[in-house]
Amino acid sequence: MKKLKYALFTGCTAKQSTPEQMISTMAVAQKLNIELVELTEASCCGASHLQDYDDFLSLVLNARNIAYAEKHELTMVTICNTCQLNTAMTKNRLDNNSELKDRVNEKLKEVDLEYKDTSKITHFLYAIIEDVGLEKIKDMVVAPLSQFNIAPFYGCHNIHPSELHNESKKTLESSYRPTSLDDLIIACGGKTVDYEEKNKCCGFHVELQAPKTASILTGNAIAGAMDANADWMVTPCPLCHLKLDTQTHHASKAIGREVKLPVLHMQQMIGLALGCSSKELGLQHHVSKVDFV
Repeated sequence: MKKLKYALFTGCTAKQSTPEQMISTMAVAQKLNIELVELTEASCCGASHLQDYDDFLSLVLNARNIAYAEKHELTMVTICNTCQLNTAMTKNRLDNNSELKDRVNEKLKEVDLEYKDTSKITHFLYAIIEDVGLEKIKDMVVAPLSQFNIAPFYGCHNIHPSELHNESKKTLESSYRPTSLDDLIIACGGKTVDYEEKNKCCGFHVELQAPKTASILTGNAIAGAMDANADWMVTPCPLCHLKLDTQTHHASKAIGREVKLPVLHMQQMIGLALGCSSKELGLQHHVSKVDFV
């Protein structure tokens, strides 16, 4: 298989709060013959909080991150749904507003950078599906996940809004009935679990403003997967992972029933199917114990 190469925007969570996601990303990239050039100069995307506080600063910050990928002349790959949303929104706004793009570039000149609109931005989930291909994944599986019912949890930021999400995709995906993560589960040999909450919010971004609401969202997501007979959950977002993996006590209290399932990062699921060890995938770092490998 031809070697693929991307500029990797890690965001802050994979390096600080979910180190197992970073470990498994690199392990899977090696298995799939993908070279990831980490954008070490890049910073946090600011999430939605910076945009609410200072919209222009958010644009400059994310344009700066994209500009580093452009210097490498590579597609930027993200591994966080919120990073994907913020960088993609920035690109969309600047590419469709030359005056705003000029204003942003005036600020970027101060650090000898320029946003040029030369790099595509995509989540690692879609890079794998579109550039590696599901059939290739199937061919490479050495440890099929056939004994597991796996609940996909898409979260909300990677699949909304539809018009932005589908701008650069080869295959369109509905924000209301997404299929990409389900398809990847099947490619890894697993049985996908359908449940109402799989494309809902995990509650992460309302934690500070409305902690009870956040806990209810988290609890409902885990309960939905449990009630659909899932053995474990999988998500492409480290923020969703943090809520689903570490907040089960608050979630259980909020919805009045005990909820808990192992929650894997998308990369960990792929890595298991491709024969990576639990240590290579950082499975020991989970709060909700992964005890099936």
